[in-house]
Amino acid sequence: MAKEKKGVRLEHISKIYKDPKTGKDFYAVKDANLEIEPGSFVTLLGPSGCGKTTTLRMIAGFESPDEGEIYLGNEAINALTPNKRDTAMVFQSYALLPHYNIFDNVAYGLKLRKMDKAVIKQKVTDILGLVGLEGMENRMTNQLSGGQQQRVALARALVIEPGVLLFDEPLSNLDAKLRVSMRTEIRRIQQEAGITAVYVTHDQSEAMAISDKVIIMNKGLVEQISTPQEAYYYPNNKFVADFIGEANFLKGTVKGQDIVEIAGAEVKCATGSKAVGSECSVVLRPEGATLSDAGSIKGTVKYSCFMGAYQDYHVLIGDTLVKIQEYNPKNKRIYGVGDYAFLNFEENTLYAL
Repeated sequence: MAKEKKGVRLEHISKIYKDPKTGKDFYAVKDANLEIEPGSFVTLLGPSGCGKTTTLRMIAGFESPDEGEIYLGNEAINALTPNKRDTAMVFQSYALLPHYNIFDNVAYGLKLRKMDKAVIKQKVTDILGLVGLEGMENRMTNQLSGGQQQRVALARALVIEPGVLLFDEPLSNLDAKLRVSMRTEIRRIQQEAGITAVYVTHDQSEAMAISDKVIIMNKGLVEQISTPQEAYYYPNNKFVADFIGEANFLKGTVKGQDIVEIAGAEVKCATGSKAVGSECSVVLRPEGATLSDAGSIKGTVKYSCFMGAYQDYHVLIGDTLVKIQEYNPKNKRIYGVGDYAFLNFEENTLYAL
């Protein structure tokens, strides 16, 4: 679809707001440096107030950075108004025109560009086929489901063939099941169109499912830029580890290259460049350990619950409560509350921060 795949580059971007309660200035986004490759799907991810939506709005031109420069392709765009930027936005509220049918909603941007009627008809027909709304051109938007309205909003953004497509939490108004199917559709359409996409969400499972890379933000700062897998297995810090999925944090001491002592036992653990003798916090994902009758790290089961696909345990190791999800428990021993059990770690699952 896109005439040209364009990347986005943010160089030392900051946005400063005034706190209405205190009257003091604060950084909504501070010194953000991002490189978004042409044709990639990148998600800005983080909790409410982390700066992700402000960053997206600065790329779109709805907000102006107080520091730094934004580039679309090789063009500096800080001074350009939203309608002069080669971007299109899919909003959380869809922002459809209620008195227009599907065809006219999608064709709206093309008509503003004074395109030939025959060209408009062909472009709208093609894009409605891409988003799965072919044959529905005359349907009014108030007759559509939430998922269909989202498809119209997506078609309207895509039909103008922007260099970059921006998404502001587009699925938050849909129910959970529809969100899952629509995120798959958005990813498919983005890949078929070959367009660069920047997507804002606070839902980490959504981000992991659709992204080539995730940009994790917290309190205006970029904490990590990586693939979803790298963020999950090799988080930069405790915030990232805790925000991307569930994580246990065990106290450890580095004993050697990729060896850490936890609760008096030495275990294999990726230590990076940490010095021998240094204390560290070891990240353990709940699915990264199993319970058995023998081992080196002993604990007491404080909670045991059958969840179908897995047995959910909370095990007290010293003064730390560790969450374990043991998958496919049918043919395994099930430990009850009060039982002693030993932790055994899957290969390459422990990571020292």
